[in-house]
Amino acid sequence: MGNALIIQDLFLLDIETVPQFQTYSQLPDDWKLLWDEKLSKTMPENISPEEGYLLRAGILAEFGKIVCISTGYFYENTNKELCLKIKSISGHDEKALLESFVQINNKIFQHNRQFQYAGHNIREFDIPYICRRMIINHVPLPEYLQLHGAKPWDVRMVDTMQYWKFGDYKNYISLHLLAGVLNVPTSKTDMDGSMVQKVYYEDDNLPKIVNYCQRDVAAVANVLLRFKNMPLLNEENIIVVE
Repeated sequence: MGNALIIQDLFLLDIETVPQFQTYSQLPDDWKLLWDEKLSKTMPENISPEEGYLLRAGILAEFGKIVCISTGYFYENTNKELCLKIKSISGHDEKALLESFVQINNKIFQHNRQFQYAGHNIREFDIPYICRRMIINHVPLPEYLQLHGAKPWDVRMVDTMQYWKFGDYKNYISLHLLAGVLNVPTSKTDMDGSMVQKVYYEDDNLPKIVNYCQRDVAAVANVLLRFKNMPLLNEENIIVVE
């Protein structure tokens, strides 16, 4: 990551997703057929539709939904200290959540047309997932998210997973591992990504998911600072707003 990148131009984000239905058995019959067709192309033969649904449905935009989007941006406080402001949108009404996300984006876009999304694996997961769910929910795609057909070099995003590849396109690294390697405080405490749908459907604890998502944004922020060889954020300079 070159020093020319202005971190105040970055709009950090992370999403948390769950299956649209808690279990495969709750799917309408026609959607069971669609799932079975999808499963046959993407999962090993020894995985049942029920098992595959629990494992994969939440991360597929056609079968999942977004329950939280956490966003963040860097700024300097009055003492010239670097700070991170985090704001989350969450809820069971996905369309309302996406509309609120667009409103926040529009304000950023009006203030700074050079803004870039930043996050971990956002190029291949978060941003495409958001765009697909917006189309499904009849939420118009704003100018800055009209990415279908765009050339890779025209898509302006800062993706910490892509940066870590350094041209090694077969490489994959989780945010948890990358944070650990770079000695950055991690988001993983009593929860990880595999637990989101259980916490959502069984525990009915959306605030816990929001907190986890926000900690991911803070971890990404510090990873970005490590890439630029800058000091990590002080804990008191990470501000969560309602």
